[in-house]
Amino acid sequence: MAMTARLSLQRLSTRINSKSLITRSSTTATASSVSASSSSSKKVSDRIVNLFAIDPDGNKRPVLGLSGHTLLKALTNCGLIEPASHRHEEIDACSAECEVSIAEEWLEKLPPRSYDEEYVLKRNSRARVLNKHSRLGCQVVLTHDLQGMVVAVPEPKPWDTN
Repeated sequence: MAMTARLSLQRLSTRINSKSLITRSSTTATASSVSASSSSSKKVSDRIVNLFAIDPDGNKRPVLGLSGHTLLKALTNCGLIEPASHRHEEIDACSAECEVSIAEEWLEKLPPRSYDEEYVLKRNSRARVLNKHSRLGCQVVLTHDLQGMVVAVPEPKPWDTN
């Protein structure tokens, strides 16, 4: 009887030990897979692009954008461009309401304007003259190379104000 009890006790302790090993190994595997997946995905803080915008009153305001988003989105999120004045991010529907002026030192860091962007700017530009500083905010995609870029936001057109 003592021998049977001892064998039962040994089997029970073996089962408990093997279950705790399985639990520990699955916990370790889960933790390592979580850390592997989090290290492969970028944090939002790694995507932040700090910009500056000169508002219509001449004040320099900080603007936060995310790499991969458009300049228009960043300017809209901080309230410098009225979202209702520019509803389209497609160049085919663009009315140049998101036209901005890029500071001289940043022009070389931007890709050249596409044919479509130049066409829209010539057709709808506020000045009706193609200025080398003029870009459509909906066509400028933010990257880390544009960290610190300065843009000027023009006054809204009379029909955009309340």
